[in-house]
Formats: sequence, structure tokens, C-alpha cells
Amino acid sequence: MPSTSDAAKPLDPAPQPQTLISRAGALGRIRLNRPKALNSLTLSMVRDIEKALDVFEADPDVAATLISGEGERGLCAGGDIRMIYDGGQAGSQEPVDFWREEYRMNARLRRLEKPYIAFMDGIVMGGGVGVSVYGSHRVVTERTRFAMPETGIGFFPDVGASWFLTRQQNELGTYAALTGEQLAAGDAVAFGLADSYVPSERLPALAEELSRLPASASRADVSATIADFADPPPPALMAAQQPLIDRLFAFDTVEEILEALAEDGSSFAERTLGVLRTKSPLSLKVTLRLLRLGRPEGALEACLEREFAATAAVLRSHDFYEGVRAAVVDKDRNPQWRPAQLGDVTEQDIAAFFEPSVKPLFAGEAGKGERT
Repeated sequence: MPSTSDAAKPLDPAPQPQTLISRAGALGRIRLNRPKALNSLTLSMVRDIEKALDVFEADPDVAATLISGEGERGLCAGGDIRMIYDGGQAGSQEPVDFWREEYRMNARLRRLEKPYIAFMDGIVMGGGVGVSVYGSHRVVTERTRFAMPETGIGFFPDVGASWFLTRQQNELGTYAALTGEQLAAGDAVAFGLADSYVPSERLPALAEELSRLPASASRADVSATIADFADPPPPALMAAQQPLIDRLFAFDTVEEILEALAEDGSSFAERTLGVLRTKSPLSLKVTLRLLRLGRPEGALEACLEREFAATAAVLRSHDFYEGVRAAVVDKDRNPQWRPAQLGDVTEQDIAAFFEPSVKPLFAGEAGKGERT
């Protein structure tokens, strides 16, 4: 029998599931439920998403799937970087399993037959981009902050960034990947990374209206429903800089880009140069190589395969652990990169990121069943 003091203690609340899966009418719902961690993805969440897709795609009474993030701050800030940091240092298999299953999920999202709607409200970074950018209907809001900030932690933009940041006929993707610059809603739409702009206060009503669609609803029906709630997107702030970005980021080496920025002398160029000088030199070079190899690719899977192979080098690299230490563990924001200078990064250093994966992601699958 418990003591009086024990009996008076409140019971610990049951742990909340990291992913909330439900159905509302003809709408399958996936809600990322780690708001205190900015809904960062774990391996179990990736598996939850896959299971939900299995159910919703097979259910004739489900017309579409909607993914959103719980809390006020965003859809998803990326993968659980602390898990990868701790797991990598311990020699755990979990980081490799996470990337393998996450990247396969990214490719699957692009191939879905039914509409897949993403509410890209608030922070949408890294893995959060991966669960949204391949959707058939990508909705941004006035709070959207879209970014691939990986060069700042000794990593590289992944989840297919060497695909979706190279589909445009401009160099914005190169700029966004190297600098990690946040794009607001107008830029995300203007550069083909999102489709519609809906003020955040209308999202609950939009979700409700989507749930009322018939099970036979088509992509056009979903588009029409979203259009009823949408406004014209805000001005694309980066669009004004696009001619400059296209000229300064058109080179195939980071050194040439930095030289062009230094010679330009504009306030934009000076600010951008300062940003790039804070990033991992090795990450900058690996990222640019991935982008240039990704641009002519005909299949997303080929880009994901190359990125997955590069993660093996990440787990062996100094800069990844140093970048996460500075940003997440000690939070001193003062990473000591190795090598510290671009000129000290050797071709051998870069080549380590481009060794073929021992266990490919998509053996015999590349390019099959893609949605156009």
C-alpha cells in the first residue's frame, strides 16, 4: 500500500506518440508531434510515416494525405541531429538506418499516386523539406522559413537537395545550399519549391474543407479547394537579387564563387561572403560537387543514392561532430573547422564523400514509377 506522500504525487503523464496518425473524412492526417524539438524527425517517425502511407494509399475511402507539424513553430526543423551525433560517436547503426529509411521515404513521396499535401508553416528545414517538397500540393504561409542550413554544421544539404535545388534555370539553389539562407513564402513559390500561399490562420479551415472532399477527389479537386483559401504570395525577396546570384554562383568551384563575391563589392556580395566564411570549407566543397553532379540527373533516386553514400564519410568526418558540438551541444557557435581554409581541402578529402555505397538504396529502382 503506498504511503500518503506517494499517493499524493501526480502520475507522470503518458508519453505522447511522436507521430499522430488519423483520418478525417476522406483525408489521411500525419501530424509530426515533437513540438519541443521543432518536430525533428526520428527513425520511428519515418517508419510511422511509411506505415501511414501504406494505409492511406491502399484505402479507397482516402482521397489525399495531409502532413503538418504540431505546435506553433514549424512543420519540422530536420532530422534528430543529436541522435546522429551521439550514434555516430558510439558507432551505432541507427544514423545509417535513419538516413536509409528517410531517403527511401523521400523518393516514395514523389511517386505517390494520391495527392499529398504539406502545410509548410513556420520552420521547414532539412528533413522537414524532405517530407514536404515532394508533395503534390505544397502550402506555405507568412511564417514559412525554408532552408537547408547543413553547411553550418559540417554536413551537406541532403534529402535530395542535389535534385530539388537544381531543377531551376538559375543559381538560387546553389546560393541556398551553400549559404543556408532562409527563404520566405514568396521565394519558395517563385522558385518552384512550393505551390500555394495560405495565411496560417486559415490552415485549420482548409484542413477541414479538404476532409470533406469525396473519396474520388482528384489532384485538380484538391488544387481547387486550396485555391479557395489561398492569397497571392508575397513578393519574392530573392528575385530582386537573382541576376546577381546567377552571375556570382555560376562557377564550379567554391574558390571562384568567393573570388567573384569579393570582386563584386555590393552589400549583398559582402554579406554573402561573410556568411560563407563561417561555413565548413569541406562541406562547401562537397555540397557544390553534389549540386553540379545532380543538375544533369534524370532521376531523384540517383541524387539520393549519391547523398546516402556521402553520409558514410560524414560519420567519419571531424567537421560534422565539431559543427554539432558548436551548434547543439556546447552552443558556443564557434566551430573549429578542419581544414580551416578552403585551400587546405584536398581532392582526396572530397573524394571520400563520393565512394559508392556498399548497400545501395535503390538497387534496380532508379527512375521507376516517378510522378511527373
